[in-house]
Amino acid sequence: MPRLLYVARHGETDWNVQMRWQGHTDVPLNETGRAQARALAHSLRRSNLAGVVASDLSRAHETARIVAVELGLAVAYVDPGLRERAFGVFEGLTREECETLHAEAWAAWLESKRPPQGGEAHEVLTARVVSAVCRVAERVATEEAPALVVTHGAALRALVTQATGEVPPPVKNGAVWRIVWEGRIAAAEPL
Repeated sequence: MPRLLYVARHGETDWNVQMRWQGHTDVPLNETGRAQARALAHSLRRSNLAGVVASDLSRAHETARIVAVELGLAVAYVDPGLRERAFGVFEGLTREECETLHAEAWAAWLESKRPPQGGEAHEVLTARVVSAVCRVAERVATEEAPALVVTHGAALRALVTQATGEVPPPVKNGAVWRIVWEGRIAAAEPL
């Protein structure tokens, strides 16, 4: 039976503001990110959520906790499968720093999205995140009530690409997509 999932990107961090690659690096929300989480809760107030699940990275987990508290829910669980894509040696760096410090890897990333040393391939990211969303659809969402999944930009874009066959533009902090799960991602659209 179909399940509805709302998939959101976490709120803003200082590294988002500084345009630094975060990946698996655990960077906390800033005050703007916390306000974005409260706004996310407000936008989902009438959604009758069955529960909330988040990546285990603090920026996503805190976003989920804020939404859950605002809506009188608890975070059902955290799932490392919802983590951001690992960006290896690019993590903590700006684009300019990547180009300067890792010129060859940066050129390969720009030309063919080949991950840098320690980075995660797109196919691996997609398989990991789709499996995590499947768990949410089976364990938390019901036919009557959707679940909220709080994840990261590249993870969310991988889900949308899986559903639509097209890579969406970068996703803003706090943005939400509506995903229909029918044993696979059957549809995805921004809210």
